[in-house]
Amino acid sequence: MAESKISEITLVKSKEEYSSDENIEINVQFSVQGDIRNSFNEANWTKAYNNNDVSMKLKYGVKLTSGGFRKKGLGKIVDSYRKAAIFWTRNPKLVNPMKDRRIWVQIAKNFEPFIRLSEEEVREEFFDFNEKFVFKASDLGKGKHKIGAEAFSSWQKHDFTEPGSIKNSSNEIEVIIN
Repeated sequence: MAESKISEITLVKSKEEYSSDENIEINVQFSVQGDIRNSFNEANWTKAYNNNDVSMKLKYGVKLTSGGFRKKGLGKIVDSYRKAAIFWTRNPKLVNPMKDRRIWVQIAKNFEPFIRLSEEEVREEFFDFNEKFVFKASDLGKGKHKIGAEAFSSWQKHDFTEPGSIKNSSNEIEVIIN
């Protein structure tokens, strides 16, 4: 079996150069790939529901850093989780046109619930991340600065998976402050 991992972390900056009185905005994008993502499917949801394993929590964190040897944290560190609730319903609004499905998954991201109609949409909602960091350019000072990101994720044992923990670091991007 292949292991789980965090995909390549992408840093997206709003522009190349900033003045020292501006806010810098950087989006950190990544996905959890491998076993955990592949085993999170409709057949396993049904099996887990029947065994009364009806929720899963995916803890994750993202940290933005700057500097060479002694890295300095930038912005507020993201330390959060997403929760998947597996439930049974006959709700006619939740009808998959392909089959008579009764087991569904609701994903909670920052306490906001999402119900998607396909397996892949549910996986994207649960395992794909796009975190926004905003901080003052004056925190870095004038000149060229290299910025990188570190991400981690962990989960507990469930009916369809073993416990796990993964982390990854991004390549650095360069920001110029005038």
